[in-house]
Amino acid sequence: MKAYLFSISITFLSLNAVFAQDDLLNELEQSTTEEVYEQPAFKAMKIGNLQSTKVASKGDLYMYVSHRFGTLKDGLTTFFGFDNANTKIQLVYGIYEGIQIGIARESIRKTYSSHIKAKLMGQSTNFPFNVAAYATANIRTDLREEQYPLLEFGDRMSYATQLLISRKFSNRFSFEIAPTYVRQNLVLESFQNHNQLALGAGGRLKVSKRMSINLDYVYNFSRHKNSIYNDPLTLGLDIETGGHVFQLLFSNAQSTNEPGFISNAEGKWLEDVFFGFNIVRVF
Repeated sequence: MKAYLFSISITFLSLNAVFAQDDLLNELEQSTTEEVYEQPAFKAMKIGNLQSTKVASKGDLYMYVSHRFGTLKDGLTTFFGFDNANTKIQLVYGIYEGIQIGIARESIRKTYSSHIKAKLMGQSTNFPFNVAAYATANIRTDLREEQYPLLEFGDRMSYATQLLISRKFSNRFSFEIAPTYVRQNLVLESFQNHNQLALGAGGRLKVSKRMSINLDYVYNFSRHKNSIYNDPLTLGLDIETGGHVFQLLFSNAQSTNEPGFISNAEGKWLEDVFFGFNIVRVF
């Protein structure tokens, strides 16, 4: 009887070991095929002026305060542009995981804007890119009917849509491209186009634990050869300080709204540059 019980116990333990081994092999197989997502390619929602693929998490509220001072070339006359600052205040909220909305007001052209950004895909072991879609609508309120008697509300509107595609190549370097469409309902110069196609590109190079150098550029395919405006180029330095991201920027565009800086970048690099900054706070 004891021998019989002993043999049953040995058989049970052997079967248990076999099943345990199968479970371990199954776990190992699952761990090798499980999709692992990379950390976001960019720390802030903007590389400089160009939107990044970063999207607010559900329930997070961001406040952006952006300053773009006047041109540096005016020197002490305007205290290197400090007298002619453009200010933008923006609130961004994550309404769902992967979807954010925002509202803003910019002092240039007294512009109110709203936007929506949605994360479409994330970079992972199974997919090589981060993909997001962005759309914004802007209302210009500085136009007066006394100046433009035939002005209608729709004439104040401008729009931009972008497909944002980025990749984090390493812990130090990320890169993005951004096919862009801009629509301006009202153009005041004969060389301006209502509909414009552009391609943006930008990158981030991490130089220390809390600092990175950022660069973005937008080429406007629809810009007329006689246009007084230029393609926007922005060089920046990101500094992470706890719940803040502080961005120092040099750009040839003073506006921070997409229709503004993509269509109407006023300056030429090395001749007419605007210094500014973004302060980003998450609640």
